[in-house]
Amino acid sequence: MQLDFRNINTLWSSVIVETLSRLGLTTAVICPGSRSTPLTLAFARHPHIETIPILDERSAAFFALGIAKRTHLPTALICTSGTAGANFYPAVIEAKESQVPLLIFTGDRPPELRNCHAGQTIDQVKLYSNYCRWYTELSLPSLDIKMLSYLRQTIITAWDHTLVPYRGVVHLNCPFREPLAPIVTPEINTLSSTINFDVFFTNIYQGDKKILVKYDLSNYLEYWLSQSKGIIIAGVFNTNNPDLYCKQIFSLSKLLKYPILAEALCPLRNYAQDLPNLINTYDILLRNDKLADELRPDVVIQIGEFPTSKQLRGWVEDSKVEYFVIDNRPDNLNPLHNNTHYIRANIHDLDMEYEPDKLAEKLDISYLVRWKTDNDIINQKIIAYFESEEELLEAKISFILSKKLPEKTPIFIANSMPVRYAEFFWMPNERQLMPYFNRGANGIEGTLSTALGIAYQGKSSVLLTGDLALLHDTNGWLINKHFQGHLTIILINNNGGGIFEILPIAQEDSFFEEYFATPQNVDFSQLCTTYNVEHILIKNWTQLEQLLSPLPSTGIRVLELKTDRKRDALWLQNNLAKLSKN
Repeated sequence: MQLDFRNINTLWSSVIVETLSRLGLTTAVICPGSRSTPLTLAFARHPHIETIPILDERSAAFFALGIAKRTHLPTALICTSGTAGANFYPAVIEAKESQVPLLIFTGDRPPELRNCHAGQTIDQVKLYSNYCRWYTELSLPSLDIKMLSYLRQTIITAWDHTLVPYRGVVHLNCPFREPLAPIVTPEINTLSSTINFDVFFTNIYQGDKKILVKYDLSNYLEYWLSQSKGIIIAGVFNTNNPDLYCKQIFSLSKLLKYPILAEALCPLRNYAQDLPNLINTYDILLRNDKLADELRPDVVIQIGEFPTSKQLRGWVEDSKVEYFVIDNRPDNLNPLHNNTHYIRANIHDLDMEYEPDKLAEKLDISYLVRWKTDNDIINQKIIAYFESEEELLEAKISFILSKKLPEKTPIFIANSMPVRYAEFFWMPNERQLMPYFNRGANGIEGTLSTALGIAYQGKSSVLLTGDLALLHDTNGWLINKHFQGHLTIILINNNGGGIFEILPIAQEDSFFEEYFATPQNVDFSQLCTTYNVEHILIKNWTQLEQLLSPLPSTGIRVLELKTDRKRDALWLQNNLAKLSKN
């Protein structure tokens, strides 16, 4: 037990931290500041909680987000009063939208120093609005045993709210009066002997906070089995058990004889050995109007959030289908706004133990076979295209990564064009690669810091990013001093926003480069030198492949590929259409 009896603030803060440690907290990311001093010292002194100091609050928040994405457990995030907490906001939004558990502590002035222009004071009450699953402002520190019990129970409640019924953000605003430093005050000298703190901390439950539910699908199965033209859309999904996730979806597909249209950001494409009904080329395939019309389904079962593909979205929207969404959140996860049946359950919790002889026999698999046949044809074309392509073309990078990364490599895929190229060209494989992403709000901020958080103390990891997303978060490299693990950054440097090249605004020559493409003309080799990060300029595909396997075990490095975004956009426009033709 690690309690600090030097003064009222140190004891209050150490009760917070000791409670969290007993609940299972292992990591806290701390930003410098004065008003949060009692919290900082309490976290830093605790022997069972690792603390990581990070200067920039926005970077710190995304780093904590990355750690929580990988561990699926709350990461604590601590800052001082004033605008410090406001810099957490982008990561809070992303965590809320993508169900990542963050536990935020913002130091604050006491009530008498608010609304009177005291320094570094803003209104921090409900600072993150409805992006938190739960918010409370803690009482001012007190030595009363009832207040200490209130504090313990509030921290337990906060922890639980980050995890059940689904993961998310909890914000605790923490006011402190002076002294903030650990100055010894005499009034608490006897407290350690008058209160039995061993008893005080008993019965704090550390373990799985999951609500155990086995969801019965039998009410839906009879209808699904009566429909021979059905599809399963496996969308954006952050799973803590990719093996079970893939097994569950395969079981459903096998039972229904439905094809699985698998988004590149869910694990399915990397477990292809277990998924004979996997369809990865749906975006390309649906660009063939004849095929798109012939393959229109009668039933769609969407798991998680809808995929990135606009082509798929438009096709489903135009099809008159019975639509089902499987997800445990109470959110509306159907951006098409068609008539939707919600099954409010986690895919992991679906009961798949159905006996075939008790279900209707469905013999017609011609629809499934058609999907698989056309998918195989397009995959063969993609392989033929890229195996003969020697130019450094952005489209080929996802193709190579899906085939060459070491088994079980975590890979963070940045937003804008990297995620779209992955959707097109991430090939089915048996490597059990683990994709990560910030698709909750789909922003480019925090890209580097999130990837560093995912790689921290984990397997050697990869970040696939464009130049603008990386530049937007270069403060993330300040983490280098405390970073443990390895991250390879594959930098696609096309000197601007490649995604705008495929949008109609690209035709607006007068303003396009300055206001949309926004080229920055940065020498990344010099930038890497500034932050003591290794930089390698990739000259050809063979060099890239040799540097991908094996990956180093420590450090951060940048593998830079210089590409031409206008040529890449033209290639994509021309070749997606060609690939879709019979």
